[in-house]
Amino acid sequence: MGFFEKIKQGLKRTTENIGHSFDQLFAGELNDDFYDELEETLILSDMGVDTALEVVDALRSQAKEEKFKDAHSAREALQGIIARMLLVGDGVLDLSSTPAVVLFIGVNGVGKTTTIGKLASRLKEEGKKVLLCAGDTFRAAAADQLTIWSERAGVDIVRQHEGADPAAVVFDALSAAKARSCDVVLVDTAGRLHNKQNLMNELNKISRVVDRECPNSSRETLLVLDATTGQNGLIQAQQFKEAAGITGIVLTKLDGTAKGGIVVAIARQMGLPVKYIGVGEGVDDLMPFDPDAFAKALI
Repeated sequence: MGFFEKIKQGLKRTTENIGHSFDQLFAGELNDDFYDELEETLILSDMGVDTALEVVDALRSQAKEEKFKDAHSAREALQGIIARMLLVGDGVLDLSSTPAVVLFIGVNGVGKTTTIGKLASRLKEEGKKVLLCAGDTFRAAAADQLTIWSERAGVDIVRQHEGADPAAVVFDALSAAKARSCDVVLVDTAGRLHNKQNLMNELNKISRVVDRECPNSSRETLLVLDATTGQNGLIQAQQFKEAAGITGIVLTKLDGTAKGGIVVAIARQMGLPVKYIGVGEGVDDLMPFDPDAFAKALI
């Protein structure tokens, strides 16, 4: 299955939810009713009111400027507008130094551990030597789950006992990565810290260890969000952005929601690039985000 087909399949529930509305809309006339219905349809896709209004206003302006004769002409223009909105920051994972360090943050249940395992498998296939770090020492099953993924992906893992200091586990992992000449260290972090200050303190402590042990390493901090939570995911993103220096978003379970427009809302309102999306349960169903393919599949 090709890249576009995978995204289209992953967005099947979204397109089933709003696709019929789009088909009817773009078969009609380009008038005020069209724009009102388009705005409503975009909001139903969980794009959010502000982003939906911005999209519709941009389409109105382009239609007027380019003198579209019918609504059908506006469909491709709409795809382009959404794709451009998704072009925020650098969507490519920065793995330029050795070892590169990627921290994964997010609340429990969003698919953080699964995402790390899938990315480890992808990076290994690309020829990189990957090391996993079980930095979530607060949840009993977290290290066990990550160990299972390390075995599936065929990569090493560094872990300690439950309740260990996460920064100490990161220290051990970075030491091991340097000794074993690893290219990438993927660090799981706790999703159950009680408040923003605790989260910030923990991440700052980990960051200081990375700064000290790998001062010239490229670093990413990826927030993993569950697409099925919709606008609640946007609230999570805002809270985590305040507490941590997030460099990008990984959106999981996109195949499980009928509201894929949340991707546009996150990119637009948070100013953060979506770097990967999860569109299924398979190891190869975590894919680098492609704004053009996504917009085409959505619309």
